[in-house]
Amino acid sequence: MLLTLTELKNGEAARIESISGGHGLQARLERLGLRPGLRVTKVSDFGPVVVSSSNGQVAIGKGLARHVNVKVDDFKVLLFGNPNVGKSVVFSRLTGLGTVSSNYAGTTVEFSKGAIWAEGKRMELIDVPGAYTLEATCSAEEVASDFCTRDQADLIINVVDATNLERNLYLTLQLLEKKIPLIVVLNKWDIARHKGININCQELAQRLGVRVIPVVAVTGEGLKQVMSAVAGAGRGEVRPSEFKPIDHQERWHIIGHISQEVQRITHKHPSLLEKLEDASVRPLSGVLIALGLMVLSFTVIRLLGEGLIKYLLDPFFINIYGPLVQKLVAFIPWPVIRQLLAGQTPEFMQSFGALTTGVYIPLAIVLPYIVSFYLVLGVLEDIGYLPRLAVLLDRTMHRLGLHGYAALPLVLSCGCKVPGVLALRVLESRREKILALTLLLMAAPCLPQSAMMVSLLSGFGIGYVLLAFGVLIAVAVINSLFLNRILKGQSPEIIMEIPSYQMPHAGTLLRKTWLRIKSFLLEATPLIVLGVLAVNILEMLGAIRLLGRLARPLVVNVLGLPREAVSVILFGFLRKDISIALLAPLNLSPKQAVIASVFLVLYLPCIATFFVAFREIGWRGIARVLALTLSWALVVGFLMNLIWV
Repeated sequence: MLLTLTELKNGEAARIESISGGHGLQARLERLGLRPGLRVTKVSDFGPVVVSSSNGQVAIGKGLARHVNVKVDDFKVLLFGNPNVGKSVVFSRLTGLGTVSSNYAGTTVEFSKGAIWAEGKRMELIDVPGAYTLEATCSAEEVASDFCTRDQADLIINVVDATNLERNLYLTLQLLEKKIPLIVVLNKWDIARHKGININCQELAQRLGVRVIPVVAVTGEGLKQVMSAVAGAGRGEVRPSEFKPIDHQERWHIIGHISQEVQRITHKHPSLLEKLEDASVRPLSGVLIALGLMVLSFTVIRLLGEGLIKYLLDPFFINIYGPLVQKLVAFIPWPVIRQLLAGQTPEFMQSFGALTTGVYIPLAIVLPYIVSFYLVLGVLEDIGYLPRLAVLLDRTMHRLGLHGYAALPLVLSCGCKVPGVLALRVLESRREKILALTLLLMAAPCLPQSAMMVSLLSGFGIGYVLLAFGVLIAVAVINSLFLNRILKGQSPEIIMEIPSYQMPHAGTLLRKTWLRIKSFLLEATPLIVLGVLAVNILEMLGAIRLLGRLARPLVVNVLGLPREAVSVILFGFLRKDISIALLAPLNLSPKQAVIASVFLVLYLPCIATFFVAFREIGWRGIARVLALTLSWALVVGFLMNLIWV
């Protein structure tokens, strides 16, 4: 609701929305620092209206104050910093778990919003995408720059990596030039001291003209002082810097001078972690470390995921949730509604009910592997290993039209394709996303699916297992080489920071894992429930049976599989790993088992992946990708059936 300055209560803060009364009044007030977007606090209206802001105090006659329209809102704080400085850890520490992730208008770049309370006053904290500079070189930096101009901020918290002061100060000086009150937070203070880096915070604060606070975000050390400084800013105690805009070369000259004056580095012998950092990016030792970590990671993911299903979720759904749903839907008088909600059978994977299969798939089948995978991923992230894996794979990925950073979605997809597809957001162009999506759909069977393939084929001999996975990798590589040639655009070059290794912090790891799990539950679960509901409706209308009759000639004549495999293949859209397991009772030959396994991996993603991929690249994009994967599945299955005698 809009008010005028005269209607605002004494002591109340608001943001100036507009100034009426003609250009003359607006120009006069702007010369005094009062402009639309500025946050002001009404001090007194005993005579003229007195307001305070970051530009000082101003007195305005009541007649003129009626032309200043204001809106009461939250004090807005922007959290700025380079990538990998621990900005998101500071954000989660200050806000707790009450965060909201959003896309910046007109982009696919995400930022997070949360609320903080300082001396009983609510403030909005925005975690701005990481940026090295406000001179935008990518979409994330463009969004970061816009936050300083389009969004009127009351305070900027600039998180700086204490182990890399000189590079971080470039963004700091740019932020000081924006004339917005600013606080510098020196994060990773403990790591800097361990490396022999000593920074004189008082001297740095004097040089920059702002308060400088050393913190260790993962433990919370120093964050009370940050909140105290934020509270002071809310009272108008933090003034904008007097830093004047300068050119690129002069900025670096000032940074070099400041670094020499405030920073002292004591030489220390390389630690074991520092030696391991170098070994992780060398070709031979790096590959061995990567293989060891991947084997260990997927072993932990599988054991933890299967344990959650076997000992916690399956007993809950079978003994408690299932009977409860059946009792509740029994009160519904309409059979059609009962079938849509609970299906025709109490079996969770066969009922196709929105409240049975629709809930069971995301919560009892996908979620356990999501939990275990995100825990392991969080450890690898916090240690600082993933950028090194990207460096190792960059040469290979570049030949496929991608760069090393595309390795992250592929690694995620080996646990579950849903988080892998969600991770496509780290890729900048639509071309990269389509290339990576087809690659992960073909070459990266999810962990449960891989386990079922090994279980089915190992009975015929380990050679058949290797053959099936070899065919998948070969098809994925050939497809990527093909797409790289026909899709317009160039392969990007990798530009990324490789952070130092550090030990993960349990509290931060658990908070980050919970936020990711919550994001999956909110984004994927409703889509899966709606998808199962749609399948149930199609089944009731007879469309599934019709589809089975249409698919039978392809399955029998083209793929060389028995008629009984038709229903298994149709079921694969809902749950691929179980569909592979359902091949076991069909008494397939080794040839048929390999063809069926390869076809089930290639032809369509599971329903959860389908709807999440739709969210990422749209209907047109997912339709093209699915047409491509289905075509490859039929061609490869036909050729294997034709050649394999």
